[in-house]
Amino acid sequence: MNAMILAAGRGERLRPITDKLPKPLVAPGGETLLERHLRRLADAGVEKVVINLGWHGEQIVDKVGSGSQFGLAVSYSPEYDEILETGGGIRRALPMLGHEPFWVLNGDIYCDLPLPNVSLDDDTLGHLILVPTPDYKAQGDFDLVDGKIRRGDAPAYTFAGIALYRPAFVDDQEPGRFSLAPLLFAAADRGLLTGEVYRGAWTDVGTPERLAQLDSELV
Repeated sequence: MNAMILAAGRGERLRPITDKLPKPLVAPGGETLLERHLRRLADAGVEKVVINLGWHGEQIVDKVGSGSQFGLAVSYSPEYDEILETGGGIRRALPMLGHEPFWVLNGDIYCDLPLPNVSLDDDTLGHLILVPTPDYKAQGDFDLVDGKIRRGDAPAYTFAGIALYRPAFVDDQEPGRFSLAPLLFAAADRGLLTGEVYRGAWTDVGTPERLAQLDSELV
C-alpha cells in the first residue's frame, strides 16, 4: 500500500515558528510530526510514501532522505513555484501513488491512531477518520450515520486529516490548484464516503499555543 503526506503549506498560523521551518518538522515531545507519521505508516504496512514539498521543503528532504531509516521508500512531489493546496497536491502526485487506494495524512497533525485495515466497497471513494470536534472550532465538518459520512445542520465530528482514497476521487479533476474540501462535501452528499470516529489523542498543530500544549503533554 502507498500513502501521501501533505507537507507543502506555509504554516501562517504557526508563525514565527514556521518562518524558518516547515510545519511537519515541528517536534512536540522531541520528535517531529513527520517522523511520527512515517513510523505509523510503516507500522501499518505501507511501503511507499509521497511527500509534497513547498515552504522550506528542502529541510524535509534533508531530514527524511530516501525513507530507508523508516523502512519506507519515500519520493517527493515538488510544488515550490505553485503550492497546489490539498486537492491539487494529491492530483499531481497520482502517477507516483499508483492505481490502488492510498492513505493521505495532513503533515501538521498529531495523532496516535494505528491506521486501520480498511477495504473500500466498489461504490466508495474514500474512508475518513473523524474526531470529536475540538473546543476551538465553532462546529464540526461531518456526521457519521451507519458508517457513512454525512453532512447535517450541526455536524458533530471534525475531519482528522487522515483518509484512505481511491485515485478516482481526484483523477477527473483538472490539474492545478484546488482544495479537497468541496470534493469531500460533494462525495458525502452522494453517500460515497465511509468513516469512523477516533477518540484518542489528536491535535491540529495549527498555532504556537496548541503546539506548546501538545509539547507539555508529551514530555
